[in-house]
Amino acid sequence: MSHSRRRSDAMIDYLREYDRAVEIGIGRRTELAAALAKAGVSVIATDVYRREVPHGVRFVQDDIVDPDPAIYADADAIYARNLPPELHRPALEVAREADAAFYFTTLGGDQPAVPVDRKTIETGTLYVARAGIQ
Repeated sequence: MSHSRRRSDAMIDYLREYDRAVEIGIGRRTELAAALAKAGVSVIATDVYRREVPHGVRFVQDDIVDPDPAIYADADAIYARNLPPELHRPALEVAREADAAFYFTTLGGDQPAVPVDRKTIETGTLYVARAGIQ
């Protein structure tokens, strides 16, 4: 099992409880969005570039630094994998505006740039941004 596959398996345990989720920056790693859709979660995937997404996942081109709030407005959870530190705050702001939970992982040794709770997962740490913290 690949490293990316294990990380998505661990994240799904936290995300499958939500009805509607938005993935920020799906890139070419579509297995988590596909698994969530298969589990009955309504999933929107975003990226700054046009991407192919699995059946059951809706794609919307968007930049989290200059987001369209309507994309995120109905989300219960917003999540990202390998999110670079410069995008932590913009993503958290979008999640707060939507009143959604925000889950993310970082790449390598990057530390979160926003206040978080840490959840240990098989491949490292899943960060959960704390509501109400500026």
